Amino acid sequence: MGSSALALMALAREARAAASPFGFAEIVHGVDETHHVAPGHRAEILIRWGDPVLPGAPDFDSMNQSAAAQAMQFGYNNDYIGFLPLALGADGAERGLLCINHEYTSEEEMFPSLDGGYDKAFSQTTPELVAIELAAHGGTILEIARDGGDAWRPVPYSRRNRRITAGETEMILTGPTAGHGLLKTKADPSGTRVIGTINNCAGGTTPWGTYLMAEENFHYYFMGTLEGHAEARNYKRYGVPGDGCAWGRFHDRFDIEKESNEANRFGWLVEVDPPDPAATPRKCTALGRFKHEGAETIVNSDGLVVAYMGDDQRFDYLYKFVSARRVNPDDRAANMDLLESGTLSVAKFHADGSMIWLPLVFEEGPLTLENGFESQADVPIETRLAADLLAATPMDRPEDVQPNPATGKVYVMLNNNSRRKEGDLNPSNDRPYNIWGQIVEIVPRGGDHAAATADWSLLVQCGDPKDAATGAVWNEATSANSWSPAPTMPPPTAWAGSGSRPIRAAGGRRRRALPTGFGDWKLKARAGALVACSSGCPSGPSSAAR
Repeated sequence: MGSSALALMALAREARAAASPFGFAEIVHGVDETHHVAPGHRAEILIRWGDPVLPGAPDFDSMNQSAAAQAMQFGYNNDYIGFLPLALGADGAERGLLCINHEYTSEEEMFPSLDGGYDKAFSQTTPELVAIELAAHGGTILEIARDGGDAWRPVPYSRRNRRITAGETEMILTGPTAGHGLLKTKADPSGTRVIGTINNCAGGTTPWGTYLMAEENFHYYFMGTLEGHAEARNYKRYGVPGDGCAWGRFHDRFDIEKESNEANRFGWLVEVDPPDPAATPRKCTALGRFKHEGAETIVNSDGLVVAYMGDDQRFDYLYKFVSARRVNPDDRAANMDLLESGTLSVAKFHADGSMIWLPLVFEEGPLTLENGFESQADVPIETRLAADLLAATPMDRPEDVQPNPATGKVYVMLNNNSRRKEGDLNPSNDRPYNIWGQIVEIVPRGGDHAAATADWSLLVQCGDPKDAATGAVWNEATSANSWSPAPTMPPPTAWAGSGSRPIRAAGGRRRRALPTGFGDWKLKARAGALVACSSGCPSGPSSAAR
C-alpha cells in the first residue's frame, strides 16, 4: 500500500474521531496506583466503606468494627451503581438516589486481626466477624445532591437513605414459585419470606423507578455435603455448596445439611423501591434462578416490559423476560407487580445469523413430569436444568446485556471462557481458550423485543489487535488506547444521543498479565469507596481505595 493511501486512511480515522459523540480525550493505557481520568475531568471520593449512611451511625473505626455499626454504614465492594432522579424521568437533576450493590467482602483487608485473611479451615472465624460480613453485604441507597457547582455530595443522614443487608433485611418472594415447598424452611414455613440478599453483582433500574439487585454467586455462601441430599440434582447444577465461607457454622440456614431448602431462596433478582425506605424488597421468581449478573429493561413498542439477563458462568446462558402486562405510564403503583408474571426464555443462536428465544414453560417441549418438572412453579427453581433440556447455546460468561433505547439493538457482553476447547465451539462463541471475551449484537426483528426471533452478529472480539493469536476483531477506527481486554458496558444513561456508547474493560485475572487495557488505571485500586466524576467523567462512577 502506498504512502498516499496510508495518509488517506489516517485522515479518515481522524475525521471519524472528530465526529465522535464522546466529548473527551482518551487516556493512555497503563497501570499504577492513581485513578486517571480524561483531561478536563476530575475524580473525587463520594463515599467510602464504613462512612455513615443512616442516622446514629458511628464514624468508621477499623479496629473496633461491629455488625450494628456496619448495618448503618456504607457497605463493602461496590458493583452495580444506578442513579434515580428524585423527579423520575427528569434530565439534569440536581438531587437523586444512588443505588449501589455491595457484592462481597474481602476479609483479608477488612479485619486487621486476621493478618492476611482466613486460613483454608476458617479457623479464625467468629460469630462477630461473620455478623459484620453479613452487614457489609447487600446494598445502599444514598441521596446525593450537587453542591452548587459541578460536584456531587451525599446528603448527610437523609431520611431517604437505606442499607439493605444479608443478615437483617426481610424480603418477600413473588411470582410463580412463591410458596413452593422447596422454598419453605424452619424459619419460614410459608415459603414466601426470606432474610437478606447476597453476592449482588450488577443490576438495573426499571422504567417505573425501581432498583434491581442481581444475586450472582450465591453458591459460595453455603456449606455441607450433597451426598444423599434431596436437592442434589438441583444444587449440583448451581455449584451448591460452594464452601467459600463459614457462615453456616453460626447460621444454620447456610448449612444445607441443617436447612435443606435455604439455597433455593437465593439466585433471584431483587426489586427494591428506592423512594420508599420502608418498602419490603421483592425477590422476583418469574425472572428465573441462576447466577444473575444484571437485568436491564426496555419498554417494547406494545408497552410490555422486556428484561435481558445473563447467567455469569462459563457455558451458561442468555435469558429474556417479557411481562404479561403493559406498563402504565400514568400510574406508577400499577407497575409495581409487572415482574411477577410473564414469560422467561433462553437464547439459541444459529450459524446463519438468526436466533430464537425458547420459552421456559411447563409442558412445552421437554419441560415435563418425566424430566422432573411437576408445574410451572418448578421451572424457575431449576432454570439452568430447564435451559439445558431446551439445548440453549452455552455462552462465554454472559454478563451485562444492554438494550439501546435509541436504536433498539441489544448488546451482550461475554466476559471470557478459558475452558472452551476446540470441540466446544458454537457460532456466537467461536474462539477456544478465550480469555478475552466478545460482544454480540442482537437486532430484534421489526424492533419487537417480545418476538421469539431475532438476528445477531459478533460486533467485537476483544483482545490485543496487534497480536493475531488473540483473534481480536475491532472497528478500524479503534486506537492504540481504546481497545480493551474484555467487554462490559457503562450504565444505560451513558448512551449518547446518536445511540453510541463507550465500552470499558471488565475486571478479571487476565488483566493482571497485561501492561495495557482500557480502564486499567484502576487495576490496583480496592473496592472500598465510590468515586464521583465531575464534568461528565467518561470512566463513570468507580471503585477506589479507602
